[in-house]
Amino acid sequence: MLEGDQLKQILISQSYLTEVDIAKAEKTAQTYALSLSEALLEDGLITRELLGQALAEHYGVPWLDLKQAKIDKDLLKMIPENSARAYRIIPVDRKGKKIRLAMVDPSDLPALHIAEKRLGERLLPMFIGEQDFEEIFNYYAGSLSEEFASLVAIGQDKQVNQDVRDEVIIKMVDLLLEKGYHAKASDIHIEPYIKKIVVRFRIDGVMHRMLEIDKSLADSLISRIKIMARLRTDERRSAQDGKIRFEVDGGALDVRVSIVPISDGENAVLRLLSAQSHSITLVNLGFNEADLKKVKKAISRPHGMILVTGPTGSGKTTTLYAVLNILNRVEVHIATIEDPVEYAIEGVSQIQVDSKSNLTFASGLRSILRQDPDIIMVGEIRDDETAGIAVSSALTGHLVLSTLHTNDAPSALPRLLDMGIEPFLEASTVNVVIAQRLVRKNCEKCRASGSLSNEEAEFLSADPVAKEYLNRRGYKTLSKLSSYKGVGCPVCDFTGYQGRIGIFEVLDVDSRIRQMIINKDDSGKIMEEAIKRGMQTMLEDGLDKALSGLTSIEEVLRVARS
Repeated sequence: MLEGDQLKQILISQSYLTEVDIAKAEKTAQTYALSLSEALLEDGLITRELLGQALAEHYGVPWLDLKQAKIDKDLLKMIPENSARAYRIIPVDRKGKKIRLAMVDPSDLPALHIAEKRLGERLLPMFIGEQDFEEIFNYYAGSLSEEFASLVAIGQDKQVNQDVRDEVIIKMVDLLLEKGYHAKASDIHIEPYIKKIVVRFRIDGVMHRMLEIDKSLADSLISRIKIMARLRTDERRSAQDGKIRFEVDGGALDVRVSIVPISDGENAVLRLLSAQSHSITLVNLGFNEADLKKVKKAISRPHGMILVTGPTGSGKTTTLYAVLNILNRVEVHIATIEDPVEYAIEGVSQIQVDSKSNLTFASGLRSILRQDPDIIMVGEIRDDETAGIAVSSALTGHLVLSTLHTNDAPSALPRLLDMGIEPFLEASTVNVVIAQRLVRKNCEKCRASGSLSNEEAEFLSADPVAKEYLNRRGYKTLSKLSSYKGVGCPVCDFTGYQGRIGIFEVLDVDSRIRQMIINKDDSGKIMEEAIKRGMQTMLEDGLDKALSGLTSIEEVLRVARS
């Protein structure tokens, strides 16, 4: 999609935006490492629909709104998926005597000629945005079990030799990784049972059963994964960890491999990690404008602590990476100690915890301090020793980022005291505490509004925080409140959800909160004071996102109810 000066010229010349609007978006883009189009959408200066229409006008073609389109799967088959992805074209449906052809670049004549040759009919080129283009590929996705069955059939053919069978196993593992990547799975689980292997994908935090494989293939599949991860293929009695760098769609995918022996064989879990971390920003993680200001203020300080709290799998480390992306400049030295290193960041010294060589968070942190860092990230404060070193580092001129396991932001402050940190030291160092959870986003393609469920209505009527929030928003009764939720479609694999976003509470540690730390007040009192001083709770942030249709009330209650 067009970006930069070209996009700026189009939007101003067509009177969609003013130069003042563009200047604001450019500032956001620079601060949070976004493209201009991403910044415009995040700042609310233009809608996705208007941006699509503006670019369509520039190309002189209609704009295709994916939400209104009904994909003709017979047409899809006429252009292979690899050609569609290479030329950024997708046949959508028939309009009169023409086939509507979605194109990321409608001025690409070679792509248009390819489509004409494949389809053999008159075409109506239409502009489609990059995000919608990627979503439409869900319609291309064939059944994983069908594709596996065809490979198994080849492997079991008695006419083929061992080399062909080996090639089939290689293709099977590659297929699992490709399908996992395109399904946006965070993990692929390969689980052995007595007579079969079950493959499950974790998508948006929820496990999905994808495939059953004959047990006879177990050893071959696990051996192939071990070879790719450079692990010992003859070791089957102890756990092994490794890493795979896999090429997919012209980019790199890092895969963290964990293989553990169990009673029925070896259990493999493949964690899929994008090799590109530069796209992680606070804006696209879901921070609202008020919370963004608090976080930006905290990270602009030359020293102190920034803490992110939440349970395992709530996105804490991702938030820290987003902060590092902002702080990562040539004039500062950033060092991290992590377990494990999940994303490689150019220009940052990243150390991985290694118990075999006695490299712990505490010992690694001591080593980092001898490397003259300006900014330090500690993957997790797990013990009193690490907590003490981290606080001392923040007190002596370093900006320290780390995570804790607590349920909300105020609870992090007494937790540090429990770990032996003196109140006056904690009060002098902690700048901000961020608590978070992840909720699934409603699928934009099939999102619809409806009435509240009995469970949702019961909670919102009874919970004092929710009641007070809804009163502020003007909902005196629940009868006027709509609940948005995806109803299910091929784009979201009929789950109603696609992707995840964070809900947050950001505690700014000001002079009043510092005094409460010194007084050793409990988390309940700190929470009350923080709310009085303007802190929005996770539940309130979640309800904000639910009322805007970004997620469902059901999702918010699932992760944020007390």
